This record gives sequence, structure tokens and C-alpha cells, in this order.
Amino acid sequence: MVYRCGLLTAQKEPVPLKSVEVQLEVRDHVATVVSTLNYENKEDKPLEAVFVFPLPGDAAVCHFSATVGQTQIVAEVKEKQKAREDYDDALSSGQQAFLLEESEQSPDIFSLSVGSLPPGESASIRLEYVIELNVQADSGLRFCLPAVLNPRYQPQGSRDGGSGNIQVTSCPSSLVPYTLSFSAQVSSPRPVSRIESNCSLDPLQYLNSEQTKATIKLAAGHKFDRDVELLIYYKDAHQPTAVVEAGQASAGLGTLMGDPVVMLSLYPEFPEAVMSSVATCGEFVFLLDRSGSMDAPVNHTNRNETRISSARDTLLLLLKSLPMGCYFNIYSFGSSFESIFPKSVEYSQGTMEEALKKVGEMEANLGGTEILKPLEHIFSQPCIPSQPRQLFVFTDGEVGNTKQVIDLVKKNSHAHRCFSFGIGEGASSALINGLAKEGGGHAQFISGSDRMQPKVMQSLRYALYPAVMDISVTWDLPKDVYATVLSPPITSLFQGQRSLIYAGLTGQISEAAEGCVTVKYSLAGHPSQNQLQFNLKPTEDSGLTLHRLASRALIRCLEMEDREPRQQQDESVKKKVVELSVQSGVSSAFTAFIAVNKGNGEAIQGPLVRRNVPAPSEYFIDP
Repeated sequence: MVYRCGLLTAQKEPVPLKSVEVQLEVRDHVATVVSTLNYENKEDKPLEAVFVFPLPGDAAVCHFSATVGQTQIVAEVKEKQKAREDYDDALSSGQQAFLLEESEQSPDIFSLSVGSLPPGESASIRLEYVIELNVQADSGLRFCLPAVLNPRYQPQGSRDGGSGNIQVTSCPSSLVPYTLSFSAQVSSPRPVSRIESNCSLDPLQYLNSEQTKATIKLAAGHKFDRDVELLIYYKDAHQPTAVVEAGQASAGLGTLMGDPVVMLSLYPEFPEAVMSSVATCGEFVFLLDRSGSMDAPVNHTNRNETRISSARDTLLLLLKSLPMGCYFNIYSFGSSFESIFPKSVEYSQGTMEEALKKVGEMEANLGGTEILKPLEHIFSQPCIPSQPRQLFVFTDGEVGNTKQVIDLVKKNSHAHRCFSFGIGEGASSALINGLAKEGGGHAQFISGSDRMQPKVMQSLRYALYPAVMDISVTWDLPKDVYATVLSPPITSLFQGQRSLIYAGLTGQISEAAEGCVTVKYSLAGHPSQNQLQFNLKPTEDSGLTLHRLASRALIRCLEMEDREPRQQQDESVKKKVVELSVQSGVSSAFTAFIAVNKGNGEAIQGPLVRRNVPAPSEYFIDP
């Protein structure tokens, strides 16, 4: 097929999405992202534009509105089926409607439907979300604005989600017909030392003499054809902090949005005696994705380096760094799976050389992305006594059954730790972060050879440390002040890695009041603890960011609970999720944002034509 440049889909249809504008505000390690998508219908008939696009899997989507002419319509959160019915009813009656919904299979894919856009009409869609920024191996904070949405492989015989299965329309990333403008403002109690990116940036500008506020923007003319990654570095970074945020006055006390919320950022410091005695044992099981999509370029700028070659290099570096006397095995998978050894073998010069040779020959030639079967096989193998199992997964994350995979890892988390590596642009953040979170390990994203080695060695170092056991959190608060933890229990701690705790506060809190939280745990038989004292006075002008992140954490916990097998159907958990989502204005798997423009009541004339807006993909299958 010969592609034409310009505003066309692969079927030569006009694309109504013209441009995307993104404003990023980073406060310390929490980011607020405001995206504006500008649509225009240049056809002679009414359009329905459907755009499927990626968002970070742990983002809390908290605002959705549309501006048509001089009219702004703010969406509300409703139960998903009700929102879809309202959308269809509006279109059938000739009204404009806008629907934003999260994929039921993976929380990092969203579908935006812009309905009944009359000929010659323009519309601007405003989407807002908040997210925590993860700490990298070199102490930078990573923000990723995902643009690349690679097709997700649906395993044979799996549920396709029915009406909830979002279909991805993609085009080669080089032919994306809409542009991106991007600017960021960064502020922190500590100076901003530098900001780096995989894209061309204008020079960093400081907004005050202390250099605690800075602004940056993408160089002009950027096509939205690749993930935009920012790495933010602070001086004297990563000190334990506590931020208390006032509730929403209109929500009322006794509700999640009405009561104050505290976010604790903890950076555990382990005893030196324990840190110096790194383990030399363990069973290291490596699982390498060899599906066809791994043959795609690892990033937009270097098309000679494929995902499979990047994954091989990552695995080879790990293999050469294992301690003698441990055990290991290497599995690879696509539509089927295979292993280098029948079962895990002792690591020696001979077994290492055999493994290095076989890994070096591995290609992306095993078909689809069937990751469940090899995981089930690995978990069925008996553990080796006194050799804690460490699972390393290397994949681009192009699976359609993300939640099933994560649930399986969680179910077996008592017997292993899972360290995940997302290979290439567009790697599913929901899958990669979910595997590590539920598997008690750590996630890394590899989008090129730069920074690969420190990331690999950091994950190996974490795997060699003994697992932290018996983690508990206790609160010391003023009389008649109580904390209700909203985030999931902490299941893993790593030296220097941030752990976040969200809690709602109830009771009478005076301005001078202080609190203290203590995290106790056992590491290699040594009882340890870290304490953080904090002021209970709420910060000003926080925009309910922490409340929304806390709501998102609680929603995710409940969604996972809803997926746990039960003897009888229980709708109570789903009902809780819907209530919390509606109350907080944060999206969930069971709700959607819906906005209807009733306008002057006149119906839009003419048959409605649907247009799918393509998302960029590095692995594009010619339709």
C-alpha cells in the first residue's frame, strides 16, 4: 500500500483530529497533565470520531470537558453501561455527545468518542489526569506521555470483552497526521538541577533565583509520533516527605473527598550490616517475549535496533552478572513457549556459556503473545529449597489479557518476586508496572541502549537483597484524630526506592498538630524501622490532587478484589467502585465520562459517519 501524507487514515478517509496540546505541571513527584485535543469536521456530513489512545496505567483521569463554539460541556462520571446508553440516545436524537471510557481489559487504553460533529464544526476536548512519577536508577523522576499504541494481541480462546473490547486503529508512526505542542512547569522544595528528554527541548528556564521552579517545552514542529519521556532531577532528591491536603468543602466531612488526605513518601534506609551481606543464592527464572511484535524498532529514532535485540542485550547482561552457585533457567514465548533447560540448573561457567549462546540466537519468531501459559508452567514447578525464586519478564506488553496476567502473578506472589522490563516505545505500563507491583518486585522501561545498564543492575541488586518481611505501618496521632489507609498494603521495600502511603484523616485537627508514622519490617532476620514526623496542617491550593490519587489507589484495590474468584456472584464490590468513582470524579473500569450538548434543541441533520482516528504504532500491520 502507498500511504498519502496529510489528514487521512489508511483507508484514505479524512482524520478529524488536527492537533494535541499538553500542559504538564509537576509538584515534587506528583504530576498533573492537561491534554487538549482539537477536532474539525471538514467533510460535508456529520461525523462521529473515535480515537483510541494510551495513558499511563496508574493515572487518575479526573476531568473531561468539550468546547464547541462558545459552549463548554463538562462531563460527569456515570456507570459505564448507563453512560453508553446516554451517548447512543443523544446521537440518535441528533444531539452532540462525548464519551470517554477505559478499556475493560487494560487500564492504560482509553477510547474517546466525539459524536455528531456537524459539517464545518470544530470541537476542543480537554482531558486531565494526575499521576505519581517513578524514581529511576539514576535518581531521576520519569514522566512518560505515551503516544505509541501498539496493537494488543488477544490470546486464542480468551474472552474478548464483548462490547467492552476497544478496537485499536493504528498507522505507521511516521505518518501520524496530528501535531503535538507540549510544555511543562516543575516545582519542588529542592532545586531543579536538570531535565532531560528523548525529544528535542527548548532550553530550561528557571522562574526564580532559588531554581526551585522551572519551565521547559518541546521544540516546535514535533509530531505526536513517539512517546515523550522527561527525566527530572532535583538536588538532594528523595527525602521522606508528608503532604496533607484539605478536603472539598462541598463534599462534607465523613467522605473520602471531604476529609483531609495525607500522602507519605518514604525512602527506606536499611541497616548497613544487612546491606553488605548481599545474597549469593536464588533461583533466577527469565521469561523472554519472542512474539512477532518484538521485531519492531525499539524506538522512533533508532530503527536499526529492534525490541528483541534490546531484550537480548538486557538478558545477556543479567546472565553475566549472576552469582556463582545460584540456579537459573530461561523461557521464551510467543504462541508457544520453550526453555533452555528442562528445569533450573546451577549457574556455572559451563551453564552460563551454553545459555549465552542460545540467547544470542533467539529471534522474534514465535508468533502471538501468549504469556499466561509459560507463567502457569513456571509457577507449577517446585521451588528449590533455600533458593528464593526471582522471576524476570522481558516483553513489549502487547497482550489483550493484562488483568488475567497480573492476577496470576499476584496469586503466586507468596512463592516468587517478579521483576519486569518493558521493552520499546508503547510498552504497556499497566502490564509492566502491574507485574512488579503484584509480584513484589520492581519495574523498568527500556527504550534504547542508553541508561540500560544501570536499570538492569538496579533490578538485579534488588533481587539479590533478601525479601523484606512482616511489614507493618503504625500511626501516632493527636487524641481523637484517626487515619484510614486508602492505598494497598506495602508488600515490598527496596533501599532508596520510594514507597507511598495514602490515608484519610478524621477528627478535630488543630493547626499546630503533628503526627508520626512508623514502618516496621524484618530484613534477613533483623527487625528494622523507619519513622517520619509530619505537620497535620493542610497545604493550600492543591486542587484535590492527592484525593484523586488516593481514590485511584482505592479503586484499583477494589477492582482487583472484584476479579477474585467467588462461589457466588457478588455485585457489592462493583457497586463500591462505581460509587467511589462517581464521588471522586476519577475513572474506573466500571464507569465512563459522558457529556451531552443539548444546545438549542435542534437536531443535527444527515446520516452520521464514523471515523476512527489512528494512533501511532511502531509495529504496524498493513490493513
